[in-house]
Amino acid sequence: MTGLELRSKISRDGALELSLAEVPVPAPGPGEVVVKVEASPISPSDLGLLLGPADVASLAAAGTAERPVITAKVPAPRLPLVAARLDQSMPVGNEGAGTVVAAADAALVGKRVALASGGMWAQYKVARASDCMVLPDGVTARQGASAFVNPMTVLGMLETMKREGHTALVHTAAASNLGQMLVRACAADGVPLVNIVRSAEQVALLKSLGAVHVLDSTSPSFRAELLEAIAATGATLAFDAISGGPLAGQILGAMEAVASRKAAAYSRYGSTVPKQVYIYGRLDLRPIELDASAGFAWSVGGWLLPSFLVKAGMETLLRMRARVLAELTTTFASGYTAEIGLARALDLETLRAYNRRATGAKYLLTPNA
Repeated sequence: MTGLELRSKISRDGALELSLAEVPVPAPGPGEVVVKVEASPISPSDLGLLLGPADVASLAAAGTAERPVITAKVPAPRLPLVAARLDQSMPVGNEGAGTVVAAADAALVGKRVALASGGMWAQYKVARASDCMVLPDGVTARQGASAFVNPMTVLGMLETMKREGHTALVHTAAASNLGQMLVRACAADGVPLVNIVRSAEQVALLKSLGAVHVLDSTSPSFRAELLEAIAATGATLAFDAISGGPLAGQILGAMEAVASRKAAAYSRYGSTVPKQVYIYGRLDLRPIELDASAGFAWSVGGWLLPSFLVKAGMETLLRMRARVLAELTTTFASGYTAEIGLARALDLETLRAYNRRATGAKYLLTPNA
């Protein structure tokens, strides 16, 4: 049996090529399954592998309608960033859902499962059975396609908050699919949440979901509103998907200003209240700007779901997975604006559309449609 798989390759001379490859589908070995992939979301983390550091202005179409090819140039100064992947044809797609069509354990055949084992932008995926979540009866592949990355990230954020002794959160790029899940999860768990978005329309969207504190970072009154929201929630932890620019520094500065109000005495070093910003996305590739307003009791670091899960341990992982399955069509429901096949994913205009990463425009790949 063979199947199509979407591949991304960057050559040593800086040429990016996106194409469809017909690959053999091996029989499952011990502890393995073959999944016919029915749905896989297009997420920012997928685009990082798909396009790498290519100059998107250089994107061009080639190939045929059945086997399209997209090319682009990677500027020479950016090639060292991807040195480990040069001249390798890499499968794309973090997660998805589908039906088990072959398995070492025959009891799994016919089960609809979700999995996040990479290479999911393909018609078939061979994976370890232990990496699969069997979806509840009545849950479709479309509903289960985003059962891992966003829901587990949301629960990972809440778990990190509890483990580090914080009681409230700040979240940027908060109108995203993940951000909407976080709004619902925090409401269910009684966790105060400050949502930072980038337009009045996004404010209205989150308010319609019941979010209490929603701030537009483009508003002239943003800094004053941020100070007020942090004072109201007591947030000392933020998860930032923007990264570049002044936003992380503004959040830390507002946290420090609120903490300093409660200080018993003045210190030129600022308050002793620990303040943390975790960078978990890079929507803005500019350097992170930090000013002196945050005092000295602060930290900025990276946060990745796989690293967190390793530290959290199997018991926490299984508890999180159980909650995702129980709330897959409520708290962790995902919405999609378009469903596209593998060939259309390499249509130039379609690629440009989903690469804009616009809020409310989430694409779903249906490799076997």
